[in-house]
Amino acid sequence: TISDKELKIAIPSMIIGVGVLSLPSGIASVTVGSDGWIALLIAGILQMGVIWLMAKVASSFPKQSFLSYSAKLVSKPVAVVITFTFAVYFICVTAYDIRMLGHISEQYLFKKTPVEVVMLAFLLVVVYAVSGSRVGIFRLNILFLPIILIVAIVVFLLSSKIMDVSNLRPAFQTDIKGHMHGLYTSALSYIGISIILFYTSFVENPKNIPKVSIIGVTVPVVLYIVVYLNCILVFGQVGTSNMLFPTVDLAKRVDLPGGMLERIEALFFTVWTMGVFTTAMMVFDVAILALQSICKKI
Repeated sequence: TISDKELKIAIPSMIIGVGVLSLPSGIASVTVGSDGWIALLIAGILQMGVIWLMAKVASSFPKQSFLSYSAKLVSKPVAVVITFTFAVYFICVTAYDIRMLGHISEQYLFKKTPVEVVMLAFLLVVVYAVSGSRVGIFRLNILFLPIILIVAIVVFLLSSKIMDVSNLRPAFQTDIKGHMHGLYTSALSYIGISIILFYTSFVENPKNIPKVSIIGVTVPVVLYIVVYLNCILVFGQVGTSNMLFPTVDLAKRVDLPGGMLERIEALFFTVWTMGVFTTAMMVFDVAILALQSICKKI
């Protein structure tokens, strides 16, 4: 069993992953000026509504697995198909996370190391984490999330020296089509919130799950908006839209006072890898959880 606090921390740990690096570029390319924050905010509010509904349904069937309570709602055969679809979906998300980590590591860190080696090493660590106690996964989230947020805040504060407020203009000039494209790009960054459907069964007191799930989603919503606005303030809308990973370039532009750390992006990469690890670890765990509920003898 876990507490609702541990689930509250697991939600932002799940969402904050590979998307934070390329998200500012994707939104800046379809919006004008700094208008991308509007799409991020609307997408965040919509995701809060979606996860509240998921949490409300899951908490109505305490101590029951997703397959168990979905069978009562839509019949056993349909529930099995939905559960298996979730399992395949989460395995694909795990593969995507590992592939993105390998690609970015190859580009910025391990230029002479075969990308397959990096990906396999990371996959084996994920498998090792998932093969242990499920409670250990939630404790790793509690350990890693504060570190990720603190380093992100430090990078944003240090980048204030190179910000240009004029980059925020023009404001409110994006048309409806641009906002819709930005909304779609933003929504993709919240992939994985459906873990609430599976992990709620482990919560001791599920009454507060809808409330804590909204609080959990609020953290990445605020983080994404701050990341986007920082990139716009430093690089401008055109510059951000033409970068592959603007968040990484932002970390590379930051210098610590007194030259204590010449390459702060190395620290940023380390912390970001922790974020990808927690995401891959949980989606892989939920995929196994879904398959085990269907094939109980495996």
